[in-house]
Amino acid sequence: MLNRFGIILLCLFLLGACGVTKKTSGKLQNVGLLVPETVNDQVWGTKGFKGMLKIQSKFNVEVYYKEGMNSESVVERAVKEFDQKGVNLIFGHGSEYAEYFNKISKDYPKIHFVSFNGDAKNPNTTSLTFKAHAMGFFGGMVAAHMSKEQKVGVLAAYEWQPEIEGFYQGALAENKNAQVSIEYVGNWDDEKKAIQLVDRMMEKGVDVIYPAGDGFNVPVIERVKERGLYVIGYVSDQSDLGQSTVLTSTIQQVDKLYEKVAEQYNNGKLKAGNLSFDFEDNVITLGKYSPLVSKEFIKKINKQIQTYKQTGKLPQ
Repeated sequence: MLNRFGIILLCLFLLGACGVTKKTSGKLQNVGLLVPETVNDQVWGTKGFKGMLKIQSKFNVEVYYKEGMNSESVVERAVKEFDQKGVNLIFGHGSEYAEYFNKISKDYPKIHFVSFNGDAKNPNTTSLTFKAHAMGFFGGMVAAHMSKEQKVGVLAAYEWQPEIEGFYQGALAENKNAQVSIEYVGNWDDEKKAIQLVDRMMEKGVDVIYPAGDGFNVPVIERVKERGLYVIGYVSDQSDLGQSTVLTSTIQQVDKLYEKVAEQYNNGKLKAGNLSFDFEDNVITLGKYSPLVSKEFIKKINKQIQTYKQTGKLPQ
C-alpha cells in the first residue's frame, strides 16, 4: 500500500537461543529507503527493498522504508521521521531524489543522502549511476546472435538511456547485417503504450526485443512469449518468466550496490558527488542464459565480458 511506513526487522532470534547481536562498529546507525511507487513491483522497487535486507543482515541495524514518495513535501516529512528514528543514511530510489536531497540535506548535516542518476551537489549527498552502455552492448550481441530474421528491437522508456546505443552497437558488432528497431514509450510505467509498440515491432518481423523499462518490461515479455519470440530481460534476471523466451538478462544489481555503499559509509569512505559503476565493480552482469543459447556462444561472450572488465574495451 502506498504511503505506508514499513519497518523491516530481520534476524529475530529466540531469546534463549542466540542472545543479543551487537551492531557492527562504524558510522552506520540506521538506514532509510524512499521509493516513488512500491517495493512490490518485482523489478526496480523490489531490488531497492532487497538492498535494505542485505544491509540489515550485514550491519545489524534497523532499516526503514516509505513508499509513494513522489513529491518534495512528502519526502521532507519522511526525512524528518527517519531522522527521529536515528537514520543517518538515506537512499532515494530514483533520479528525482537528487534534486530533493540537494535542498533537504542542508538541514540534516549528520545524514548522508544517496540518490540515482542525478547530480549530487552537497557534501552529504551522493548520486549513483550504472554505466549501462556496456550492459546494453552485450545484450545486443546476444539478441543479434539469436535472431532468426536478423531483426532485433529496443523498446525503451527514454532516449537518454545509454543502454539503447549500447544495444545497437552490440547487435551490429555480432551481426553487421542486423536491423535494429528502436521505439520509445516516453514513460517507465505506460504498459498500454509499451504493448502497442511491441506489437508493431513484431508485426515488422522483429523477433528479439529488449524491453528497457522496468515498469513495463514484464507485461511486454508476456506479450512476446505469446508470439513464441524472444527477449533480453532488463534490470533483474527474468529467466523465471520463461527460459524459452528470455535469452538472458542485463542485470543491475542494485541490492549489491546498496550494500557496497553502506559499507563505504560505515567505514567513512563514501564520497560525495556523482559515482558510476560498471561490470568491473561486479554490480552489472548478464543473467542466466536460455538453453536455446549455445554453450560455445556463451563461452565466447563471457570471455569478452571478462576482457571488458579488465581493459574497458568492447568487442569490435
